[in-house]
Amino acid sequence: MALNTSAEAPLPVGEVSRLIGGWIDRLGAIWVEGQITQLSRRPGAGVVFLTLRDPSHDISVSVTCFRQVFDRIADVVTEGARVVVLAKPEWYAPRGQLSLRATDIRPVGIGELLVRLEQLKKSLAAEGLFALDRKKPLPFLPQLIGLVCGRASAAERDVLENARRRWPAVRFEVRNTAVQGVNAVAQVVQAVEQLDALPEVDVIVVARGGGSVEDLLPFSDEQLVRAVAACRTPVVSAIGHEPDSPLLDLVADLRASTPTDAAKKVVPDVGEELERVQQLRDRALRTVRGILDREERGLAHALGRPAMERPQRLVDEREAEVDALLGRSRRVLGHLLDRAESELSHTLARVVSLSPAATLERGYAVLQRPDGHVVRSPDEAGAPGEPLRARVSEGEFTVRVDG
Repeated sequence: MALNTSAEAPLPVGEVSRLIGGWIDRLGAIWVEGQITQLSRRPGAGVVFLTLRDPSHDISVSVTCFRQVFDRIADVVTEGARVVVLAKPEWYAPRGQLSLRATDIRPVGIGELLVRLEQLKKSLAAEGLFALDRKKPLPFLPQLIGLVCGRASAAERDVLENARRRWPAVRFEVRNTAVQGVNAVAQVVQAVEQLDALPEVDVIVVARGGGSVEDLLPFSDEQLVRAVAACRTPVVSAIGHEPDSPLLDLVADLRASTPTDAAKKVVPDVGEELERVQQLRDRALRTVRGILDREERGLAHALGRPAMERPQRLVDEREAEVDALLGRSRRVLGHLLDRAESELSHTLARVVSLSPAATLERGYAVLQRPDGHVVRSPDEAGAPGEPLRARVSEGEFTVRVDG
């Protein structure tokens, strides 16, 4: 469709529309899957108008078909049903609108839905979106809980009433959305993202009551699963009843079997917690008392020992030992001194007996020459008339050699 145009030579709108129509007319028929959001069957009209929507991407396209084409499935298809359409694109030139002309419409059965969900489940699991290591732990006592549910629904009432019954001070940030139908996915995704963006929200609960497989399809939508996987806030899935298992259960951080079960798992019971606190206090008290009793018994045992009953006994015993050692040392020292004194007396007596003074006292005398030499023989007496000094016991005197 490359054309040579300019501001001076533009194409008329009708020509542009005609060219687009010619290009679209060359397209062949295709199979399209979607959800019927609007259905118009005017009495007597030969054409049925409906809108086919992609719930995952919020994109819609108009579809027309002859009445006899739609009549084949009119009894089983209503607004909100998923269908597969064989259609050829058409361009309505007067209004510049694109639509699909359907020649065959087939409802999507439960079996087909389950097969597609299983394929989607395997694909998302291969990406690791359901891995256990991605699960975030729930806070023990959330201060603010985000709740996504239908307006005035039983699920909302069950969560609020049971949570407040368990912990009266709990607070909720509620987002009411469609929980089935064509707008459910977009609204739930938007609500989850809004609550996840609030830093004060500690946990998000997505709740819905039971329903058919088709009713719960929005909670297996790939867009919602990826939105929950991207949340920084822990998400609790409380969809349907125990047998129901949408893909949201697998990607959520915690699965609750029912909305009531979600309230029990998210909010602790104040009565149970008080009882647990009391049990811990009793246990601590018993432990402390046990320790005190054990220490008291140990102290009584220690005080009952003789050393503790009469602390001075050790001093008395040591004093007696010191006195005994002191007496012994004195006796030993006395014996040593006595023996030394005796030996000294004997030595003194021998010295005295051998002393020259004792000899002199017996009448002997010692002759000494003037130079002090002791005369031991007559030859040493010197010449006659030479003076000698005689020492006796009482003193000394001078004598002379006579010959």
